[in-house]
Amino acid sequence: MQHWDRIEAFVEVVRRGSFADAARHLGVSSSHVSRLVARLETQLGTQLLYRTTRRLTLTDAGQVYFEHCGQLFDGFQEALTAISDFQQQPTGVLRLTCATTFGERFIAPLVNDFMTQHPQLSVQLDFTNRRVDIVDEGFDVAIRTGALPDSSLIARKLCARREYIVGSAEYFQQHARPHTLGELNQHNCLLGSADNWPVDVDGQHRHCKVQGNWKGNSGMALLDAARKGLGLVQLPDYYVEEDLERGTLISVLDQYACTHTAVWVVYPRHRHLSPKVRQFVDFLVDNMAR
Repeated sequence: MQHWDRIEAFVEVVRRGSFADAARHLGVSSSHVSRLVARLETQLGTQLLYRTTRRLTLTDAGQVYFEHCGQLFDGFQEALTAISDFQQQPTGVLRLTCATTFGERFIAPLVNDFMTQHPQLSVQLDFTNRRVDIVDEGFDVAIRTGALPDSSLIARKLCARREYIVGSAEYFQQHARPHTLGELNQHNCLLGSADNWPVDVDGQHRHCKVQGNWKGNSGMALLDAARKGLGLVQLPDYYVEEDLERGTLISVLDQYACTHTAVWVVYPRHRHLSPKVRQFVDFLVDNMAR
């Protein structure tokens, strides 16, 4: 049977460097702490500490035992903190980064709803199409779209995402609709930040190289160019769904539509997640209905 008070006394003696300081922290007498450590050494059948009038030193066995037991008690403390925090309201500053258009249309309203429930919280929103290193730049949460690369970040799926290849009705009055990926070479393709489009071919994810006379890093600018008949464009569903419903844009090559991507909320991996991050992430997952 384990005697946890003996182990706790030993850990505190090592961390605080003396029996007296450990006793003050534990709220007991120095003699009681000394007896607990002595009983622990008897129980284990080995000496854990060298004691002199001036200092305490760990034996080799004591060093090994402390490394394990220190982590054990840290885990206990984190468990107590987690339970204590579970009912706490989120406080402090929540820093969030997200792609501009998606963030403005879908994430900002949810952030505002969350803030009405937790007015004691402050929030800083950064809308950018730049891929942000949230750890180095001090963000709590990021919204990522597309396929996630391998990462040390925790990711939770918010919603599905589909890529459409579209052109305007006016464009297709002048140009034949493509039926194969190879026929894209016969069209002016409006380019974003890359010169290839993700597609699915027989269930396999691939990239199709395209070319054209228009390139920019703004989804809304690409959408406007497509609406005005300048060429074909590939854009996510949330850009083009309304135009597809109205018939101002027409989707082509649907059999190659890239459907394996999604929208994710990601955050750094911590053993103990703060209430503001935990509750906000849960709120997004519960309320992101698209």
